[in-house]
Amino acid sequence: MLARVRSGALMGIDAVVVECEVDMALGLPYFNVVGLPDGAVRESKVRVVSALKNTGFELPQKRITVNLAPADIRKEGAAFELPIALGVLAAARLMEEEPLGRYLFGGELSLDGWIKPIKGVLPLAVAARSGGFEGVMVPSANAAEAALVEGIQVLPVSHLREAVEHLTGVKALSPYQREAGPPASARSPPPLDMADVRGQPDIKLALELAAAGGHNVLMCGPPGSGKTMLARRLPGILPAMTFNEALEVTKIYSVLGLLGEEQALMRERPFRSPHHTISDAGLVGGGPAARPGELSLAHHGVLFLDELPEFRKNVLEVLRQPMEEGLIHLARASQNVTYPCRVMLIAAMNPCPCGYFNVPGRSCTCAEHRVFDYHARVSGPLLDRIDITLQTRPVEYHQIARRDADEPPSAYYRDRVEAARERQRARFRDEPGVYCNAQMPPRLLRRYCALSARAERMLELAVRHHGLSARAHDRILKLALSRADLEGHARIEDLDIQIAIDCRILDRRGWLYANTHGTSRPDAFSRMMNRAPAAEES
Repeated sequence: MLARVRSGALMGIDAVVVECEVDMALGLPYFNVVGLPDGAVRESKVRVVSALKNTGFELPQKRITVNLAPADIRKEGAAFELPIALGVLAAARLMEEEPLGRYLFGGELSLDGWIKPIKGVLPLAVAARSGGFEGVMVPSANAAEAALVEGIQVLPVSHLREAVEHLTGVKALSPYQREAGPPASARSPPPLDMADVRGQPDIKLALELAAAGGHNVLMCGPPGSGKTMLARRLPGILPAMTFNEALEVTKIYSVLGLLGEEQALMRERPFRSPHHTISDAGLVGGGPAARPGELSLAHHGVLFLDELPEFRKNVLEVLRQPMEEGLIHLARASQNVTYPCRVMLIAAMNPCPCGYFNVPGRSCTCAEHRVFDYHARVSGPLLDRIDITLQTRPVEYHQIARRDADEPPSAYYRDRVEAARERQRARFRDEPGVYCNAQMPPRLLRRYCALSARAERMLELAVRHHGLSARAHDRILKLALSRADLEGHARIEDLDIQIAIDCRILDRRGWLYANTHGTSRPDAFSRMMNRAPAAEES
């Protein structure tokens, strides 16, 4: 006797409908699972038989074969145990097969029949809606997550007997009641506030500019100058995620089982800070199962790389293509998967191995060639993909000791950033996949980044003098447009382009050579400081 039940297998952050075919035939009692199952799926036959027995079902002594189709997709995890158990009951004619065709099923069984939560419920619900199913039957702990997908019925189930009673009409389950409308994007105050950071007004304004356009940042400065402290407060000034952005992030965390018990939707932008000993597979994803890495976990959020030159060379170089495309393509023998990774990269580094190169009042112990070698660990192509490169300076004692310091809070910067992002949403409303200036393709640069003759000449001199690439040229234009949005300009002004140029002071033929030989360049950020409340008061 043959019965069919549908479930889902994860392919990247999406689910593919899997048909669980259960055949019960005459022969010596045996339970076999085929269809490219992993170890956890093969072990499920033991849990399924024990759960059915302890729930009160007596199975006939026959040969049971379970086929998970399509057979060329690897099946992983314990989510197939509930559909396999229901398929066995239908094949044994202990329940009708017809109700099984209306739902996708997923759940891990304990030996006494209780159903445990599983990974990847949100992609399973999306697959149910796309496949035209009436709904999904999932563990009660995952019901809120599945309910994020509208247009399908979500049946929360806690025990195998509850599932059987619903499908046989003995006792119907109550569908999960969704919230009225999409979850609100209201935000709680950030736990880390910009007001905690003393001094560094130019760096704060640079981070505000980065947040306004979604730009990447590299901060170079001595230990204790506030690089990490500033980076950890950046998510607090970013705009709230839209509902669609939150769904994309939630799918990634759902696949990895990183959602909290009471957390159905990721409401806050993620902040990931991997250690510099991380491998390339840990950063961008990979391994035998091609799992998402830290880069995808920071999707629509911030990836903070502290002590950037200490990361291995191959680890840094694999960032180049994902930073450009916003996607990671992983090819493995059994599958090819693609993960999204639109992130703001925030990196921090010391100016030299000892940390005190060109720091007033401190003596650097590094030879000149060691300073150059240290900076060379960050390659030119990677530096090209970073829009803002700044030098942080030690905070003066009078700034630390002030008890009456009135630094602008994160709310001040966030309001300005959200206003700038609103202008960008209006600008790109007819451009799918473009949400901020940093994501503009070249064709939109020509449309929105018109420059005056003077600004054009300034940019030309910067490109020639500092040896900037075409990519760096385009990133300067995007940064200038973000500054115009932040200040409410209708078009890019001369000061916007000048500030965008000065935001790249760590380029190879600029900052390092000048500091080594005792020269310096003007810094236009001092002009931006004139409008910061803290700078005006001090």
